[in-house]
Amino acid sequence: MSDAAPVQPPAGDGVRALVSVFKRELGGYFATPVAYVFIVVFLALIGVFTFNQSLGGLYERGQADLEPMFYFLPWLYLFLIPAVTMRLWSEERRSGTIELLMTLPVPVWSAVLGKWLAAWAFTTVALLLTFPIWITINYLGDPDNGAVLTGYIGGILMAGSFLALGACLSAVTKSQVIAFVITAVACLVFVLAGRGTVVEYISGWAPAWLTEAVGSFGFAERTSRMGQGVIELRDIFFFVSLAAAALLCNTVIVQHKKAG
Repeated sequence: MSDAAPVQPPAGDGVRALVSVFKRELGGYFATPVAYVFIVVFLALIGVFTFNQSLGGLYERGQADLEPMFYFLPWLYLFLIPAVTMRLWSEERRSGTIELLMTLPVPVWSAVLGKWLAAWAFTTVALLLTFPIWITINYLGDPDNGAVLTGYIGGILMAGSFLALGACLSAVTKSQVIAFVITAVACLVFVLAGRGTVVEYISGWAPAWLTEAVGSFGFAERTSRMGQGVIELRDIFFFVSLAAAALLCNTVIVQHKKAG
């Protein structure tokens, strides 16, 4: 037996493997009616929360913007994101196909990124299908389309972070139900972190630095600023760094399963 380290595939092979995994995963979403059901439910809920008088009240507000939609978007992601990510690695582990995947000359990072990018593309499609609402507010008034565009950018960035977190948590269990629940809880923590009531409660017993740290992890406030046309580098850095950290953890977990 040789003690030489295993030969690593060239970087180009890793990129090709990433593209292959991406295509397979994205095609898998649209191969079953479940994906279409998720999209229809998501769009229906977006419409209800945006136009309903007691919720978003777009007509009653007398202002042409999509602030109500972007306000409720993090809460809708609590159901859509776990539904999208719960099968990414849990199903692979349950069915045993992860062992087959790991025996192929596919770098772990390629598989992790490919699955995440496919989930991100699917979620982005679902979000962009809300464009009729954007058309509606332009018909009803004269909205700040720049603010609407930045709101969409914020929604896409938030989805990427949530999906990376969900993919990482999906890799730790074989049960899709457990993956769904723990992802929903984790996403809820990030949604609530920056809420005024939560920050006020923590400030009552915690030091100022801890209160500020918890508040800085809030997703809703960051996307709300983008929905108002304000893009700050710190917000973009937050979403990107959180997604990168989650994907790194995802890679380490899968690599550990492969080594085991």
